[in-house]
Amino acid sequence: MIEINATMIAQVVNFLILAAILRALAYEPVARMLKQRSDKIKETIKKADDDKKAAEETLKQYKSQLADAQKRAAEIVEKAELTARQEREALVAETKKEIERLKQNAQLEIQNERARAFEQMQKEIVTLSLAAAEKIVEKNLTSKENDKLVSDFIAGLDNIEGVK
Repeated sequence: MIEINATMIAQVVNFLILAAILRALAYEPVARMLKQRSDKIKETIKKADDDKKAAEETLKQYKSQLADAQKRAAEIVEKAELTARQEREALVAETKKEIERLKQNAQLEIQNERARAFEQMQKEIVTLSLAAAEKIVEKNLTSKENDKLVSDFIAGLDNIEGVK
């Protein structure tokens, strides 16, 4: 068994005094320092979590803005393509109308030229007819010569009418 003597009591008292002094001088400041450090670490972790959440929110906003920008860009490109297609179709239609107008003008001009040529030919036929009649009247032709001259004249008229 353990004997309790004065030395042992002194050692226990010294131990308790030392424990009280250490508690007062070392334990409480160390515990306070550890608590402060623990609080600081918790605060840092909380701040890091808040920063992470803020960064995630900012990233989400940036992604949303990027998606909106891409959507608007696609709409602008689509609108530009539609406008270009409409302008191209309008130009094609306008060109077709212009071609048709030029074609009609050309046909009208051809008809006018044909009519002028026909009128000129008629005038020449009349002139030739008068000249032939004059020659017939000037000459006293035999009926054979008369028939030949009329036949030649009619053959010439048939050739001219074929041009019409």
